[in-house]
Amino acid sequence: MRKILIIGIGAGNPDYLTVQAINALNQVDVFFIPDKGVEKTALQLLRKDVCERFIADPKYRMVRIPMPTRAAAGADYRGSVDKWHAELVEAFSGFITEELGEEQCGGFLVWGDPTLYDSTLRIIEHIRKNGLALEYEVIPGISSVQALAARHRVALNGIGQPVLVTTGRKLAEGFPNNLDSVVVMLDGDQAFKRIEAEDIDIYWGAYVGTKDEILVAGKLSEVMGDIERIRSQARMEKGWIMDTYLLRKGDGK
Repeated sequence: MRKILIIGIGAGNPDYLTVQAINALNQVDVFFIPDKGVEKTALQLLRKDVCERFIADPKYRMVRIPMPTRAAAGADYRGSVDKWHAELVEAFSGFITEELGEEQCGGFLVWGDPTLYDSTLRIIEHIRKNGLALEYEVIPGISSVQALAARHRVALNGIGQPVLVTTGRKLAEGFPNNLDSVVVMLDGDQAFKRIEAEDIDIYWGAYVGTKDEILVAGKLSEVMGDIERIRSQARMEKGWIMDTYLLRKGDGK
């Protein structure tokens, strides 16, 4: 039976790979690499570098999967995601069937951790439910959330308090009244600009863990403009950006 390893490879620094992830890399016959176009070429190269660094016997192949573009969400966010996932299921199923032998092992290299704001795990489960016989295993990785906190040398949560991990789309609805600490991912619209910022600190990072890492921290009201400017310039220069940030109320020690 075909086997798929969904391998978390960390937030950009090859040193973030776990021993379990390195062992998993060395089991893979075929790596399936999502191809998101020229703007994400740097991420494809990082995947290649990870394999060249950690795989002892380079007999593997790499197969690129052109990624369908997700339609703008509009008013029906969940509908647009479901349609996109259906297209991914079709694309992934075809490549796995054509490129992976019945007794071979395939691998998906997932940035950060496969269980946090990544669709690969759901796509593979849908493929199995649709009837393609395969087994799969998930190897956890260091997420951008963990890397961000480590690089800023700050705990994610206040003492004895919870922390919420959410998206920019949800943060735009407002800072939760019953929480002190909120980690925000997938925020293309910079929802932090809509938050009443008098007593809130921000710990922001882009390309965390890579050589291009950018970190900014301070009172949101004081550094909001700096982050907006830095983010815009970095995106223009590289063609893409991956950023994450922690918002914490001033008394959320």
